[in-house]
Amino acid sequence: MSQAPVDADNFCYRHPGRQSFVLCQRCGKTVCPECQVQAAVGVHCVDCARQNRPARPKPRFVTAFRSTSTQPVVTYSLIGVTAFFFILQSVPGIGQSVTQALQYAGAYTQPALGAPLEPWRMITSIFMHGSILHLLFNMYALFIFGQMLEHTLGRARYLTLYLLAGLGGSVAVDLIASPFQGVVGASGAIFGLMGAFFVIQRHFGGNNIQLLILVGINLVIGFIPGFGIAWQAHLGGLAAGALMGLIFTKTRNVRQKNTQILLLVATGVGLVALTVVRALV
Repeated sequence: MSQAPVDADNFCYRHPGRQSFVLCQRCGKTVCPECQVQAAVGVHCVDCARQNRPARPKPRFVTAFRSTSTQPVVTYSLIGVTAFFFILQSVPGIGQSVTQALQYAGAYTQPALGAPLEPWRMITSIFMHGSILHLLFNMYALFIFGQMLEHTLGRARYLTLYLLAGLGGSVAVDLIASPFQGVVGASGAIFGLMGAFFVIQRHFGGNNIQLLILVGINLVIGFIPGFGIAWQAHLGGLAAGALMGLIFTKTRNVRQKNTQILLLVATGVGLVALTVVRALV
């Protein structure tokens, strides 16, 4: 059997010391096994394979949806603070006093009813819970949705969403529920996260069927007698969260940052205004 003649063309174009008799199907260069990229027909050299790769589409605009950290610090902090308050609620001798001091009822923002004016309860109540099951369910939902939204929105936007959604839940309690019905729980804020997540995911073409089922089940449970759930907070938080989710999606361009801030401030002002109007009626 005769040996193939030694020829410069029979050596790899990237490794001149490696003899080969395989040619790139596109440019005809000689390629050694290390430089061969399998193609639909034959092989390509490294350069042709690189040129043949589809270019990544450039973003149409710079998005404001970015977080500089992959760690959900705010979510963990919210869970920790909420758990701390529940521990205080469980301490014999002071637990009941803690709950009574921080829970919310419409009477605390309706001076005409004779209760002291304590509007901060609209926020403090979202860190309180009525039972360990109530706490665990809400914190599990916060852990699931919170991590995704914190990474998507960034810490400041995410915390704003959580607090304003919680406030929205309290406003709904103020407008709809009995003014002497004390409420506790992060459900309004949690439903706000769900509402925002639904709008954002819908905007990007995601599948929301499972989320809709989860929200629907929880809303229905809130209307069943005997469960003691403030369905008003669920509705208020859901509406506020969905509104902010719409704001976030419509002002994603980094050049719209000021507009986004103004709209979020307007949302907070609107919730406060509803509370003031209810107090004056």
